[in-house]
Amino acid sequence: MNQELTAKAGFKDVGPTLVGYIGVGLAFGVVAKAANLSILTVFIMSLVVYAGSAQFLIVSMMTAEAPIITVAISVLLINARMSLMSMTVAPYLRSESMLKCIGLGSLLTDETFALSMNKLNYTDRKLNSSWLNTANIIAYLVWAFATAIGALLGSAVSDPKVLGLDFAVVAMFIGLLYLQMISDHSKPIVVHLEVAGFVMICLFILMRFMPGNSAILVATILGCFFGMVVERK
Repeated sequence: MNQELTAKAGFKDVGPTLVGYIGVGLAFGVVAKAANLSILTVFIMSLVVYAGSAQFLIVSMMTAEAPIITVAISVLLINARMSLMSMTVAPYLRSESMLKCIGLGSLLTDETFALSMNKLNYTDRKLNSSWLNTANIIAYLVWAFATAIGALLGSAVSDPKVLGLDFAVVAMFIGLLYLQMISDHSKPIVVHLEVAGFVMICLFILMRFMPGNSAILVATILGCFFGMVVERK
């Protein structure tokens, strides 16, 4: 990664991240196929929903024959964190048009958000649509085709849990957190660990009193406030 904010740089920078997209995408395809979803359904879901954790949730709730309204609310809650990420990225794109910002926000994911935060360390805290849009679109297409290929291969796997594929999303998020910690040189590693530890404790406590998706959202918001306090000190 370097200071360039061109489409070519976006293509290059998103490359290592695609390994996670491919791995988790294949895993989702296999899980979805095991739930009797067709390859076309998996592909369209990936294009329309485009959210790994939400897609795993949709498949599991469909298997359990949950009501559509319950599925919709659950997906809304699990993706609510994206509003926080979008608001974090937005100040660095003030010079871009509203239409471009809507497009960038629509395709922003956990991975491209983390990639953007890492990029700021090399560009004097600057971003643009050319770089981010390239990274977003490539990730979007790779995810969709990876899930379709996973569904195609899924007929050979009768029980995805035997291979640990149901843990794929969790493993991906752990990797993203690690990469963010070691690449952000603006803050000591101990600050990252303090914030991460605080969020973990909050999540552990909150999950005793509310659903997991709601607990994640509340813990994330509390973590943001805690991070602000720690940074000011």
